[in-house]
Amino acid sequence: MTLAIFDLDGTLLNGDSDYAWGQFLVDKGLVDVAVYKEANDRFFAQYQAGNLDIHEYLAFSLAPLTQFSKAEYEALHSEFMEQKVKPMMQQEAHKLLQHHRSQGHYLLMITATNQFVTGPIAAKLGFDDIIAPIPEMDGERYTGKVVGIPSFQDGKVTRLNAWLEQTGYSLEGSYFYSDSRNDLPLLEIVDHPIAVDADSVLTEIAKERGWPHISLRDTQV
Repeated sequence: MTLAIFDLDGTLLNGDSDYAWGQFLVDKGLVDVAVYKEANDRFFAQYQAGNLDIHEYLAFSLAPLTQFSKAEYEALHSEFMEQKVKPMMQQEAHKLLQHHRSQGHYLLMITATNQFVTGPIAAKLGFDDIIAPIPEMDGERYTGKVVGIPSFQDGKVTRLNAWLEQTGYSLEGSYFYSDSRNDLPLLEIVDHPIAVDADSVLTEIAKERGWPHISLRDTQV
């Protein structure tokens, strides 16, 4: 079965779910507003520049999850989906996913945003599976740590290769859609790399290599 692999933030979403989750926590008064907003903005800028330390960032972004139980955070996530994620969803992205679904392709999301944030989004969009940084749990509470290798930059390739070995799928005929220079390692190993509303670095590389560059920004739901 052909794999149709998608990045999430800036690709399928017109925005960044990880950054939006930080904004949501600030809006709800669940974190120190001044300290958290400054750090959230700083890490987001580093990500956009391609020099984010993913381990430092995950330590920051997962820390608030330790404050409440899993059930309490799941209730918050439902509110987050309605307030922050729904406005970022795009009709053209839904159409693209449906196109691959109608071809019998397997829809796989691979994202650097942790699975607490992105798991429900992947489910909402109808993905078959997701690869994302996994927040560690101790019973019903998050520890603030991450399990295994984060799926970021080369880590996306490492996690994908492990997933392929576990599932028996292959990259033959595979597609990967992304907006970010951070995803070059994965774009380079699929059969059909596709830039989506790409940053300046990926835009130039796509031009040089003859990769398609599409936009999903035309219509929002």
